Amino acid sequence: MKGGKSNTKKADSKLAVNKKPVKATRASKKAAKDPNKPKRPASAFFVFMEEFRKQFNKENPNNKAVSAVGKAAGAKWKSMSEAEKAPYVAKSDKRKVEYEKLMKAYNMKQAEGNTAAEEEGSEVNDDEDGDEEGSDEEDDDE
Repeated sequence: MKGGKSNTKKADSKLAVNKKPVKATRASKKAAKDPNKPKRPASAFFVFMEEFRKQFNKENPNNKAVSAVGKAAGAKWKSMSEAEKAPYVAKSDKRKVEYEKLMKAYNMKQAEGNTAAEEEGSEVNDDEDGDEEGSDEEDDDE
């Protein structure tokens, strides 16, 4: 009986070890995010949430649940008319225009960086071609 229990423990430990590397490989498959890339602008609802969150926390200082704030904000947002939502929509539109300008500048920098990297890469490749053992020049010298 003792042998049976120890075998299951060994099997469980082996399974646990196998799970950890699987998680690590999934995380490594994701592409790295560029920290210089501009963040997307907030939608009108999230602009509203910025103000609503401050007001809600003042009215309910003992509330620590994030979900309660979100539910209350969602209910209020749904009950608001288009005229009441208009200032938040305008703010989000301004942020969107600014984001588009930043993205154009970011994409221009990326394009400049890629062309410079391609030029450097082609020079390196040209050097490697001349150093290869099987090149035509070396065959002519022999």
